[in-house]
Amino acid sequence: MTTAATQSQDTSSWAQIEDILSRPTAKHSLTRQKVLDSVHFRRIIKPYTDLSLGDCSYLNTCHRIEEGCKYVHYELEPSGKEGLCLSDKVNVWNRATYPGSGISTSGKLLASMFPPQWINCDVRKFDLKCLGRKFPVIMADPPWDIHMSLPYGTMTDDEMKQMGLHEVQDEGLLFLWVTGRAMEVARDCLKYWGYRRVDEIVWIKTNQAQRIIRTGRTGHWMNHSKVLTENDYKMGNFTKYNPGLDGDVLVAEVRETSRKPDEIYCIIERLCPGVPKLEIFGRQHNTREGWLTLGNQLQGSCVHDPKIRASVSARYPWMVLSGPHGFVV
Repeated sequence: MTTAATQSQDTSSWAQIEDILSRPTAKHSLTRQKVLDSVHFRRIIKPYTDLSLGDCSYLNTCHRIEEGCKYVHYELEPSGKEGLCLSDKVNVWNRATYPGSGISTSGKLLASMFPPQWINCDVRKFDLKCLGRKFPVIMADPPWDIHMSLPYGTMTDDEMKQMGLHEVQDEGLLFLWVTGRAMEVARDCLKYWGYRRVDEIVWIKTNQAQRIIRTGRTGHWMNHSKVLTENDYKMGNFTKYNPGLDGDVLVAEVRETSRKPDEIYCIIERLCPGVPKLEIFGRQHNTREGWLTLGNQLQGSCVHDPKIRASVSARYPWMVLSGPHGFVV
């Protein structure tokens, strides 16, 4: 009797699991049922547009629209009903479902988190040791020299190796964005810095219509439709991580040149909740609660952590740092 009851309970449990797995995801429901129905695109036709080539995968985010890209481009046609484009709506869903930094995997607010912090600096020359603290999690999106024409400055291989990311991390995880020939250079740098590669996350790039990018901006032999972030581990006693929560494939829209998907922050926060995090080569849109962002395209500097503020001010007394309440130190 007991065995029969147990089998019946197991059957019922599996039925519930199968029912959950068969349901559409929240993102699928949002993008298909609510977003695409109200979003319309119209063609951008230039004198040099060649209709026979078909659509540019980047639609209206191609940085070569005004520089002679011959593919057909598109732009969002305002509906007059809502002021959000498709990517904005998807990001609203992301923030609602995975609030990101400052939220633990149990949904509780982490009191140790500082508000977003950033320092405008030339990362190539900035003394990382002057931050005065170590970071268990670092993410970097370096301007690798991939031997192609790019709309931003790049760093040589030697400059990258001398970056010294290892100086602000005794133990923990490093997430390093790489693409093309940079993968070989990156692995040389990681070995030099003392890291061991343990995994990678693949970002599959899509356009606003949720189609894979095929007319890539990078790639010598094939158009690149993906970007990798190398997940690397530095030996030590770092145990504040939760393995097995997320997959290693991230499908998300492209936006401005070199801008990475916001979903990566959610993945990192679930993997390593409640620890200080450092992002290098960030912009203003990269600033997040619980993160310190470094880069030369940030709007001034804002540091809330008194230890970092005191240490940076001692090393660079002329640097203007906005304090926790807006005052200047």
